[in-house]
Amino acid sequence: MEFINETPVAALILIFTVVTSLYAFNDAGLYGKFMLHPYSVYRKSKVYTLITSGLIHADYMHLFFNMFTFYMVGFQLERMVGHWQFALIYFASLIFSDIPSVLKHKNDFWYNSLGASGAISGVLFSFILFKPLSKFYIMFIPIGIPAVIFGALYLIYCAYASKNSRDNINHDAHFFGALTGIIITILIVPGIVPHFLQMLLGAGQ
Repeated sequence: MEFINETPVAALILIFTVVTSLYAFNDAGLYGKFMLHPYSVYRKSKVYTLITSGLIHADYMHLFFNMFTFYMVGFQLERMVGHWQFALIYFASLIFSDIPSVLKHKNDFWYNSLGASGAISGVLFSFILFKPLSKFYIMFIPIGIPAVIFGALYLIYCAYASKNSRDNINHDAHFFGALTGIIITILIVPGIVPHFLQMLLGAGQ
């Protein structure tokens, strides 16, 4: 139980998200209550789904990939940035990652979105500011990719996929969640930008 004492916010988010998602897999009614519905949110109804949509996932694979990524970087980030700071990064990224979707689909009654991907993108990119040269490993690629390079490629892909993809994935949430995580971290962590640059410049020496 040591990780709960050291990183209580990340631990509670992980546990609560897994439990809620698993419950939703067996209760279709919960999806209707928790999913983000931009049509309603824009009309000031079901605004709470800006938060609750991050507590449910489409299927087991969706849940696994999100929670695995969160586990790999979230607990480390909370130790580095602090408890309330971590909570702010996570929930601000969750909310602001959905705002563009609300505006984009405000007149589309049949559009819904769910998952914690926007929040996790925010946590991931906040982590990159602290450790830009840490290695990320992607399935089927046998070598680690420096986090800063992974981040740049990720943003480029999300921007492209948002305009061209038809895979029913909310790439806007990934992109804007990542940007929110970067902005919030810069605002609340003094010296993070010089630290980031120093890490990159130091690697080249």
